[in-house]
Amino acid sequence: MSSPDIFVEDFSAAVDFLGTRTFVDRERIGVIGICGSGGFALSAAQVDRRIKAVAPVVMYDISRNFQEGFQGSLTEQDRTSMLDAIAEQRYADFEDGTPALTGRGAPIGFDETTNPIGRELGEFYSAPRGYHPNAITQFTVTSGLSFMNFPLLTHLRSISPRPILFVVGENAHSRYFSEDAYQLAAEPKELHVVPGAGHVDLYDRTELIPFDKLEEFFTKNLA
Repeated sequence: MSSPDIFVEDFSAAVDFLGTRTFVDRERIGVIGICGSGGFALSAAQVDRRIKAVAPVVMYDISRNFQEGFQGSLTEQDRTSMLDAIAEQRYADFEDGTPALTGRGAPIGFDETTNPIGRELGEFYSAPRGYHPNAITQFTVTSGLSFMNFPLLTHLRSISPRPILFVVGENAHSRYFSEDAYQLAAEPKELHVVPGAGHVDLYDRTELIPFDKLEEFFTKNLA
């Protein structure tokens, strides 16, 4: 199961742990969230004021993606049909005792005909570069209801006056999520664009990840 509430709670649980270590200053805890976790990190910071600075990297707003489709491609009819299908799947899951899973978001055996976003994700999650048997990139089909019903960034402006650093790849397909969130957020905020980088590049391409920028941001704002 994939749950927006659980994913957001994970960040606060991490702060619980860090803030109870004798070697950690509770007033100097910041968060980095990558991809979907960028949206969850912002959502956690909205309500958990122990997070003093937050840096979403190639952020995905997964709730928005479920609600609207990628780049707003979902029509109201599409959304209604999806809700009806998921509702029927709940009956099937209950009767079968085993929940149905979505298709693998990062396909195995991708080629030049694969959707470009799927191929980009597949090149990481479904290849030695980033593969792990526990990271199946699938959720239960019925998980979609929670994301469609619970927006993540309703209170984004409440993070202020704690700072936000949005990091995006110049060529990232997800770039619009960060740019839109940047417009909605209150100051202090910064949008940092990494030249030549795509979305997945900022997962693990150490020559592209702006470590200096992240270090500068947290050093300044957790001083």
